[in-house]
Amino acid sequence: MTGSAQAKRKPYPSDVTDEEWTLVMPYLALMPEDCVQRRHSLREVFNGLRYIVKVGGSWRMMAHDLPPWAIVYQQTQRWFAAGVFEAMVHDLRCVLRVAAGRQADPSAAIFDSRTLQSTPESGPRAGYDGAKRKRGSKVHVAVDTLGHLLALKVTPADEQDRAQVADLARQIQHATGDSVELAFVDQGYTGAQAAQAAAEHGITLSVIKHPQARRGFVLLPRRWVVERSFAWAARFRRLARDYERLQSTLAGMHLVAYSCLMLPHAVDAQEPGA
Repeated sequence: MTGSAQAKRKPYPSDVTDEEWTLVMPYLALMPEDCVQRRHSLREVFNGLRYIVKVGGSWRMMAHDLPPWAIVYQQTQRWFAAGVFEAMVHDLRCVLRVAAGRQADPSAAIFDSRTLQSTPESGPRAGYDGAKRKRGSKVHVAVDTLGHLLALKVTPADEQDRAQVADLARQIQHATGDSVELAFVDQGYTGAQAAQAAAEHGITLSVIKHPQARRGFVLLPRRWVVERSFAWAARFRRLARDYERLQSTLAGMHLVAYSCLMLPHAVDAQEPGA
C-alpha cells in the first residue's frame, strides 16, 4: 500500500490530519518510510490504531480498507516498547502549556484513579475494587493543572491509591526535571505513608476534602481537572472497559488516546496568530 492509500478510500473521523501527521511522523518512524520491508503506509497503520482506540472494536474487526489487524497490532507493540507515545505526550504537553502562557514544565499536579470493568481478556490480572464494587483494573494518572497527562500506571483494581504515589511522583519528576512541588489529591491518598512517598521526590500532597455539609454533586477545587481528563479519555470506546490481555497494552492505549486529544490543539497552537 502506498502513501496515497488514504486518498483512495473514504476517510474515517479518527484519521490523522495532514497537519497532525507532520507533527507525529518523526516519533512513529522507527525505520525509514521507504525501507524495503515496509508493505503498508505508516500513516495508514497509525490510522488503524486510532480507529481501534476510538471505535472500541476488537483487533480482528479492523476495517477492511485499513491495513490488516495483525500488521497494526505488531507495529503498535513496537511503538509501545519504544516509548513513542510517552515522548509524544510529553512534547505535546509542553507545546500546549507554552501556548497557554505557562511554563513548559508544571509546578503542580493532580493525582487520581479510575477503575475499568474487567472482561474475559483481562480477567486473570483483575482485582476487586470494594469502593466501586467492580472487578477490573485501576488506571492511576497524574495531570497538570490544565488537565494534560503527566504520568500513568495500571494496577489491579484492589491496589490502594496511596500505594501508587511513589511511582507517580517518580514518573512526574523524571518527565518534568523535578519541577513539580505540589500535588492535589482526594482523601484516598491520606496518611503518612503517601505523604512520605511524595516527599521523597520533592512533592507535597494537598488533600482536597469534601465539605462537611453537602447535598448532591459538589465541584471540588483543582480535583475537577483530573475528572475532566478522565471524561475526555472515556470518549475513546476502547477505554470503556479493560479489553487488553496485557497491562502494558492498556496503559499504551491510554497514551494513544491522550495524544489524539492533544494533537488538534497543538496544531492550532502552531498556526500563525494562534
